[in-house]
Amino acid sequence: MAPTAPTVDLVHGAAMPRLGLGTWPMDDAEAERVVAEAIGLGYRLVDTAENYRNERGVGLGLKASGVAREDLFVTTKFNREWHGVDLAAEAAERALDRLGLDYLDLLLIHWPNPDHGKYVEAWQGLAQLLESGRVKAIGTSNFKPAHLDRIIDATGVVPDVNQIQLSPFTTRDASREYDAAKGIVTQSWSPIGGAGGEVRKDPLVTALAEKYGRTPGQIVLRWHLELGLAVAVKSSNAERLEQNLDVFGFELDPADVEALSGLDRGEAAAADSDQFGH
Repeated sequence: MAPTAPTVDLVHGAAMPRLGLGTWPMDDAEAERVVAEAIGLGYRLVDTAENYRNERGVGLGLKASGVAREDLFVTTKFNREWHGVDLAAEAAERALDRLGLDYLDLLLIHWPNPDHGKYVEAWQGLAQLLESGRVKAIGTSNFKPAHLDRIIDATGVVPDVNQIQLSPFTTRDASREYDAAKGIVTQSWSPIGGAGGEVRKDPLVTALAEKYGRTPGQIVLRWHLELGLAVAVKSSNAERLEQNLDVFGFELDPADVEALSGLDRGEAAAADSDQFGH
C-alpha cells in the first residue's frame, strides 16, 4: 500500500492531507469505483464539487471504502447561484444530502464570479457555517489576492484553503505569496497540467524523472510539495493512483525545484477568474 499523505494544519483547527484525490470529470459510477479504490490505496482526502455532478457517486465510494468517516477529509464546492448568506447554508445542506454525510471537512466557493457581485455574502454564509460545526473548514477556489482582500476585510475571517490552478507552467507566484502571508494553505488543482499531459512531457520533467528514477507525474507532484503546497490530483487508473500518492519518500534538489518553477508561462496561462466562473 502507498503511504498515507501527511497533513497540514489549517487556520481554523482542521488537519488536511497534503495530497488527495480530485474527481473531475468523473461521473457518479466512475467516482464511486475510484473513490473506494483510492481510499483502499491510502488516500484520505477526496475533492468534489456541485459542478462536477458526481457528489452522489463520491458519497457511495466513501461508504464502500469501509474507512471511518472521521479518518476521511471531504471537500466540495458550490456554484454562483448559492452566493448569499442563507444560500451558502442551503448549498451546504444540499451537498451533504448528495454525499450522504453529516458534516463537510472543507467547503469552498468554487469561483468568485465578480460580475455576479455576491461572493462576499457567500463568504459571510461560510463563516456562519464554520461556527455551526456543519463544516470544519472553509475556503475559496480560484480567488485572486484582490478577491481575498475583499472577503477578509468584510468579515475578518481568513480562508483555511485557497484552491487554484497551479503547475510548473502556471506557478501563480503572487497568489502563493499572498496566501502564505495570510496563513492560507494553497491547494493546487490541475497540478500536473491536465488531461493533455503537456507538463509531464516537458523535456526537463522527463529528464528529472530519469534522474530520480520516478515517473514524470511523481516529479511534478513532488515539486508542489517542495513548495509547501497541498495537491488534489485526479486519476482513475489504479497504477497511477498508487504512483501519485507515493511521492513522500524522496526529495528534489533545490536547483531542480527552481528549474521546474522556471517553466512558468505567466498568469495568462491560467483560467482568469475575473472572466470565467460558474
